[in-house]
Amino acid sequence: MNSESIETLVREVLQKMTTANGQETAAPASPAVKPNSSVSVADYPLANKHPEWVKTSSGKTLDDITLENVLNDSVKSQDMRITPEVLRLQAEIARDAGRERLAVNFERAAELTAVPDDRVLEIYNALRPYRSSKEELLVIADELENQYHATICAAYVREAATLYVQRKKLRGDD
Repeated sequence: MNSESIETLVREVLQKMTTANGQETAAPASPAVKPNSSVSVADYPLANKHPEWVKTSSGKTLDDITLENVLNDSVKSQDMRITPEVLRLQAEIARDAGRERLAVNFERAAELTAVPDDRVLEIYNALRPYRSSKEELLVIADELENQYHATICAAYVREAATLYVQRKKLRGDD
C-alpha cells in the first residue's frame, strides 16, 4: 500500500469519525467554528458539508490531518479525538432530525470529553450491577457535576443509583 492510499484511507476514517457517534474522548474545548444560526440536518455530514467547523483541540483542520503530518509528528494522537464542540453540533443535527435521545447521547459524550479516559473506565465499571453502593454512585455523580461540569452525566448516574436501589442491583444486595 503506497502512502497516497494510506492517506486516503486515513481521511475516510477521519470523516466517518466526525459523522458517527464517536466514543472517543477529547481534550478540553477546541476552536471549532460554530455557525451563527442553528445547525440542521442539512448540515450533515459535517466533514463533507462544513469541514471548516471540524477542528482539533489544537486548532488543526481536517486538511491538516495527512499521512505526512502524522509521520512528521505534527499531528498527535490527541488531534485524532473528537471534540466536545463537534459532538454538540452533532447533537443539534440529531435534535433537528427529531432524534432527541441521540442528541442527549451526543451531549453526554461531549461532557465526558473533559473526564480522563481512565476515570471514564472506572465510572463505567462502577455502574455495572453489584459493583457499587448507592453512596459510591452518588459520590461519582457529585464528582461529574462539580469537578467536570458534566450535569447530564451526573443526572444519569443519580438515576442509575435510584434504579439500582429499586432493582436490588447494588453491591451487597441479595
